[in-house]
Amino acid sequence: MGELKEIKITKNEENQRLDKYLLKYFNKAPKSFVYKMLRKKRIKLNKGKAEGSEMLLEGDTLQLYLSEETMAGFMEEKTVPVAERHFGIVYEDDDILVVNKPAGLLTHPEKAEDRDTLTDQILYYLYEKGQYTPSAESAFTPAVCNRLDRNTSGIVVAGKTLRAVQAVNEAIRSRRMDKYYVTLVKGVVEEAGEIDLYLSKDEEHNQVRTSHQEKAGYRRALTKYRPIAHTKDYTLLELQLITGKTHQIRAHMQAMGHPVLGDRKYGDAETNRKVRGEFAISNQCLHARKIVWKEKEGFLSYLYGKQMTAPLPKNMQAVCDSLFGEEGHF
Repeated sequence: MGELKEIKITKNEENQRLDKYLLKYFNKAPKSFVYKMLRKKRIKLNKGKAEGSEMLLEGDTLQLYLSEETMAGFMEEKTVPVAERHFGIVYEDDDILVVNKPAGLLTHPEKAEDRDTLTDQILYYLYEKGQYTPSAESAFTPAVCNRLDRNTSGIVVAGKTLRAVQAVNEAIRSRRMDKYYVTLVKGVVEEAGEIDLYLSKDEEHNQVRTSHQEKAGYRRALTKYRPIAHTKDYTLLELQLITGKTHQIRAHMQAMGHPVLGDRKYGDAETNRKVRGEFAISNQCLHARKIVWKEKEGFLSYLYGKQMTAPLPKNMQAVCDSLFGEEGHF
């Protein structure tokens, strides 16, 4: 039946389906290989037949009746490339890392050749601290749980453990984490309100279209906004993201007639030229400033009510100070 290798499930690997674990362990294998080995009983759980849908618990054992050559052919050794840290640390404990991403930095690689992304930097940071060892974590890699556009700065939450990644993702999905942004927009907004529009992403052009009515391919998106200060030309807004769709704030602001300053895709070209010359703004003035944890029960309950804030980028804060004085200083 082949050689025997036994794996003991650790606390950081529990609470996931067996097939999901195996696909991470055999990170070069197709699903068909994993299910074929389960059917043929070449992979067993606690010395018994397994289907793949079982939820793993700490202390479970897997028996792999596979040759070293077979396993090596379906496993690629994980490495951690050196990546200089450019993010600030907002909060950190044994399970989560909350960082302040600078504008201009990709959250995840978009192409195979992308390097030094926020994800790369976080992994190398944890590796240097001794909190992530690829050779010991064959089926888990710390992961970023929310994503920001390349040119949007601010708070990104990463899970150091599998349980933390699952819990943060669930908190975001079930809206038990409030997310607040700060942005500078064209024109005057004097009253608070809510934008309720449907969005559809054009994958070819990486751009979102809006609709006031529900229709095929469009998903509802909600954004609340509150003016903090304004001049005769510009407004500083705080926004609460109720849903989290691609380019949601930028598309909503454009549809509202108050596009984000510096936004090359959804902004106003004439206004952007003006603010580039006046304030040397080179990217969109949009910053994920604050999160508030609302998880009362479960793994993240110890964070309940905690607010975490990320300082504005220096260039954006300088513009706010110039336009609004004390009202615009965070």
